[in-house]
Amino acid sequence: MENPIGRTIPDSGIRDRNAARSAVGRMAALAVALALEAWPGVPVRASMADDYAIGADLSFLKQQEDAGKEFKDEGIVSPGLVLFRRHGYNWIRLRLFHTPASLPNSLPYTLAMAKQAKAMGYRFLLDFHYSDTWADPGSQAVPKAWAGLDHAGLVDSVYRYTRDVIARFRAEGALPDMVQVGNEINNGMIWPDGKGDWNRQADLLKAGVSGVDSGRGEGPAPRIMLHIACGGDTSATKWFFDNAGKSGIKYDVIGQCYYPLWHGTLDDLRRNMAFMAGRYGKDIVVVETAFTAFPDGSSPFPLTAEGQAQYLREIDKIVRGTPGGRGKGFLWWEPTGDDYLGTPRGLFDLQRNARPGLKVFDGIVAIHSGPRGRSSPGKAPTARTGGHPMLLLLPPEGAPGSLFTPLGQRALPAIVP
Repeated sequence: MENPIGRTIPDSGIRDRNAARSAVGRMAALAVALALEAWPGVPVRASMADDYAIGADLSFLKQQEDAGKEFKDEGIVSPGLVLFRRHGYNWIRLRLFHTPASLPNSLPYTLAMAKQAKAMGYRFLLDFHYSDTWADPGSQAVPKAWAGLDHAGLVDSVYRYTRDVIARFRAEGALPDMVQVGNEINNGMIWPDGKGDWNRQADLLKAGVSGVDSGRGEGPAPRIMLHIACGGDTSATKWFFDNAGKSGIKYDVIGQCYYPLWHGTLDDLRRNMAFMAGRYGKDIVVVETAFTAFPDGSSPFPLTAEGQAQYLREIDKIVRGTPGGRGKGFLWWEPTGDDYLGTPRGLFDLQRNARPGLKVFDGIVAIHSGPRGRSSPGKAPTARTGGHPMLLLLPPEGAPGSLFTPLGQRALPAIVP
């Protein structure tokens, strides 16, 4: 069995005192957020209410923060995971490459981020690409470690690799709540073996599904998602999921991409959501979506930061309006990645200040709020870290030295010694 661990990102090496102080601040603020478990009303542990995903693929976030990049809400620096959580986000999606040569998303990297997210109450979707690099409708390159294997060898490798990865997440206390077996696989997976042949693709998918089940051990069974990039295309969706059904693939959730530039109109998406709910009786998540904040093509909303927020509200409305309650949420793809990816689809500007779209769901999850939407003044919550109690003495909300503004609506500032 090949080693599925992959490569870790080299330490970025903080070279000056200011950067070091900033890094300490981010770590301290994150520690405070984790300690808030005992604070009244703080949703640090996920609940069944989190079944509706207000989520984001944050797979690049750790690399960005390790390199010293800071994200701000109204000018105040906050660790990214803290910032999204307090603005109502309850799901995180993290991709996994087998043995990436340059991209960061190896197993150790993804584990580290998943453990942080789970500790803060996020639900976690693990996205297997089954490749060393991006897998999408135009490319599904076989991992180099599996090069030359015949079909039976690939099926066995998919099973063993998936099993061992899931077992590792379980052992580290970060078992995913949902697992995506392949990424954008409407044209097949692990090419050329799984391309253009539904019998072969079905074997590979079944191996992945079985690997998830074996790897979880006695842990709760993660829900299985099949993911395609056909958000507004009913015909292509029907072809894929009809074949999946005929092939006997066991899955729980349909995952779709929807980007206005590529996947039709919002009405196309609405019709396809209704079609999927009626024909397949499965829960549906728009697992990738995003909308530009700068002009780069035709669009249903103004190509501005506020237009981006309008788009997000409309996506939420469409998903929630899916017949039978089958719409189970959406995830914004790489909302911190504008300067990294060279695209204007993120929820932060190029100075990494939050755009209005990040705040659309304020009030749905109030991470720092106690009863009736306000923090409980003067309380001293405790938390367990490494088996020892940690006491946080917090002044009343709005008082000098408080971490919160009077209505608990501002992100945690960096704590710099």
